[in-house]
Amino acid sequence: MDVRSLFAAQKYAASLPAMDPAPEAANALRQNFAQLAAEFTETLQVAEQTATASMTGDADPHALVEALAQSELAVETVVAVRNKVVEAYQEILRMPV
Repeated sequence: MDVRSLFAAQKYAASLPAMDPAPEAANALRQNFAQLAAEFTETLQVAEQTATASMTGDADPHALVEALAQSELAVETVVAVRNKVVEAYQEILRMPV
């Protein structure tokens, strides 16, 4: 066996634990993401309910403007996060193998 291939095999074996994320960290990340998605959905639903109530005359215009501003901010935040994820994915694809 060549010395270079032996060193390469040792380096590969040493880097394997770094490639596997800790299960606790992955679960925490998954739970945080699920919570954020639920909050985003709830914000949009509240805005939709407020808009419907405003159309029927049950809500004041100030509540409608506030709900629309919150939903706009939530959508802009989600779009910004999506753009960062796509940008990171494109950077990974550009990496030489």
